[in-house]
Amino acid sequence: MALTTLSGIMITAIACFAVYLWVEGSITVGAVAFTLSLVLRLNMLLGRLMMQLNSILRNLGVLENSKALISQPLGLTDAPDAKELVVAGGRIDVKNVEFHYGKGFGVLNGIDLTVRPGEKVGLVGPSGAGKTTLANLILRLYDLEGGKITIDGQDVAKVTQNSLRANIGVVSQDTALFHRSLRDNIKLGMPDATEAQVIAAAKKAEAHEFILGLRDNRDRQGYEAFVGERGVKLSGGQRQRVAIARVFLKDAPILILDEATSALDSDVEAATQENLARLMENKTVIAIAHRLSTIAALDRLVVLDGGRIVEQGTHDELVVLDGLYARLWKRQSGGFLFNEESALEETRPAE
Repeated sequence: MALTTLSGIMITAIACFAVYLWVEGSITVGAVAFTLSLVLRLNMLLGRLMMQLNSILRNLGVLENSKALISQPLGLTDAPDAKELVVAGGRIDVKNVEFHYGKGFGVLNGIDLTVRPGEKVGLVGPSGAGKTTLANLILRLYDLEGGKITIDGQDVAKVTQNSLRANIGVVSQDTALFHRSLRDNIKLGMPDATEAQVIAAAKKAEAHEFILGLRDNRDRQGYEAFVGERGVKLSGGQRQRVAIARVFLKDAPILILDEATSALDSDVEAATQENLARLMENKTVIAIAHRLSTIAALDRLVVLDGGRIVEQGTHDELVVLDGLYARLWKRQSGGFLFNEESALEETRPAE
C-alpha cells in the first residue's frame, strides 16, 4: 500500500513538472507525452518486480519452515553395528514384549509367542486387543518398551530396517498407494521386476482385469494409469488387490496379512484366498482377521484380549475349549453381525 502511494505521488510530480516545462516553452507536447508514457511503463515494470520480490521473500519463509520440518531426526534409526537380516527358516520369537505407545499401560503386556518356520498363525481377538500392534512391532515400525523380538535368532532392533522389511511381505488394512502408475505401485517391493512378473502377480491377485479397464484424466490406460494420492481413484477392494499383487511379486519368506481380503467381494475373495494359500506354502505366516472363517484352517490360532494371550490352539481345539474364541465363532457362524465386546463379556466370570 505504501509503495503504491509513493508511486502515485512520483508520477503526479513528474507529470506536473513536465507540464510546467511545456508551459515555459522548454519542451514540446510530444516530449511531455513521451515522458509520461515512459514513466507509466517504468512504474508498471517496477510494480511487477516488487511483486516478484515479495513472492520470493514469502517463499523463503515457507522454505525455512519446510527445512525445519524435513530436518527433524528420524524416530527409528538403525543401530551403529546393525547387520543385514538373513532369513533361513523364518522362525519368529516374541519374548516378554511390552508396548504401551508411551502411556505406561495397556496395548501389549508381557507377550510371549513363538512362530515356527513355515507355520501359519492367526491372531484373533476383539478390536484394540493388540493384534495389529504386534504385527507392527515385528516389522519394527516402533521400538519395543520391553522384551525382544527375534527372527531366526536375530534381534529385529539390531538388523537394518531395509533388510528386515525386504524379507517380510505385508498386506495391511490401510493400503499405502502413491500417485504413480499401477505398474510402479505393484513393483514397490521389487523395483527390478519384469513386465511379465508384474502381470503374473496382478493375475494371481485377481487385479489384472480391472487394471486393463482403468483410464486416468491424462488418457493413460491399464498399467500406465495413475491411481491418485493414496489410491483415491480406486475402490477399497481394488486397492487391496494391488497390495496383494505386491506380496505375490515380492515373494518374501515371511508374510503378515492384516485383514488381507476384508474389502473384497465373495467371488474375488474366494479366488484370491486360493492363490494366497499357494503363496503361503513354505512360508512363515501371521494372519490377522475378524472374520474367523478366513483363518480357521491355519495351523494355530492365538487369541489376544487386553494385551495378553488368553488362548491358543487349532480351530477345533479352541471351539472345544469354549472360551472367547468359541463365543466369537458361534456368533459369526450364526450368520449375523454382533458386537465383539458382548462376546467378550460372556467369557468373563460374573463379579
